[in-house]
Amino acid sequence: MKESVKLIANNKKAYHDYFIEETYEAGIALHGTEVKSLRMGKCSIKESFIRIEGGEVYVYGMHISPYEKGNIFNKDPLRVKKLLLHKSEINKITGRIAVKGYTLIPLKVYFKGSLAKVEIGLARGKKLYDKRQDIAKKDQRREAEKEFKVKNLY
Repeated sequence: MKESVKLIANNKKAYHDYFIEETYEAGIALHGTEVKSLRMGKCSIKESFIRIEGGEVYVYGMHISPYEKGNIFNKDPLRVKKLLLHKSEINKITGRIAVKGYTLIPLKVYFKGSLAKVEIGLARGKKLYDKRQDIAKKDQRREAEKEFKVKNLY
């Protein structure tokens, strides 16, 4: 039986600014009203980043809006959230991050079944000329699709 995947937040800028080498799926340790807010789609990961501290993985800057119907149980929207990964995965990632120029960034937040998950990417920063090349490739592909569409209309 296939589990349903409901996308909540997507980090499009990450693909523009970084080369994504590997991706991992991690759970998020959340409190009650944060889960309700996520179910309503109130999440942003644009400015967030991930650090490994003391053998545990944390996400910083992930904004989960306070739940409207919540009261004193609402948590700080920008609080540091723990990510849940296997120890072997954390050790593997730690070894890869030790290489200069690599970082961890969140790519997607989604529900897999009833569980909140984050897809994190092991990324290497792009230089300005890499970004220009990507933009040029996109423009070429867009022009080719446009010409193909025009030819097929007649």
